[in-house]
Amino acid sequence: MEIQYEEGQTPIDEDEKDGLIIPSVTTRGELDEVEQRNIEEAIRWTLGHRKKFTAAEILTEAFVQDLHRRMLGEVWQWAGSFRQTNKIIGVDKYQVGIELRALFDDCKYWIEKRTFGEDEIAIRFKHRIVSIHCFANGNGRHARLMADLIAEKIFGQEVFSWGAKELSRHGKSRSTYLTALREADKGRYQPLMIFARS
Repeated sequence: MEIQYEEGQTPIDEDEKDGLIIPSVTTRGELDEVEQRNIEEAIRWTLGHRKKFTAAEILTEAFVQDLHRRMLGEVWQWAGSFRQTNKIIGVDKYQVGIELRALFDDCKYWIEKRTFGEDEIAIRFKHRIVSIHCFANGNGRHARLMADLIAEKIFGQEVFSWGAKELSRHGKSRSTYLTALREADKGRYQPLMIFARS
């Protein structure tokens, strides 16, 4: 399968492509379609719960991996497993678990001490988990859903709109999103917070 990548998307290694569960998928469009169906099921599972999850439940390695598995587990064999290769973005593959646990500790501290506003906590978490880049694929989509869960389940807020557009395809929303991410890379989170609520 030959995949064309948009700016900011991390390529899937050839051995990771071997983990494709559905052999009839041969194009990027078909892959996007089956991934999106799986992701929509995960969204129904997570946001459909009436329960208000606690930070202690959401901010765990097991939850992060389970969510990724629910998002992409019908498409990729390695869904929910931390990546086994280094990428152009992210920490070294052997540091993923360590960095993730540090992020959980920091986020729990931000919540407990009200270090930042509720939206900013969710956005900072989203930005940092993408920079760790836990998985071979789906990190941005996973991080956005994690931020939505933090906003809704921990803080009781509305989920983010993320520009109300599909962000995996080239266009104005994706360009604005990538610009906001680059600002967050510099420690300026306001553009990403504004975009997330636009």
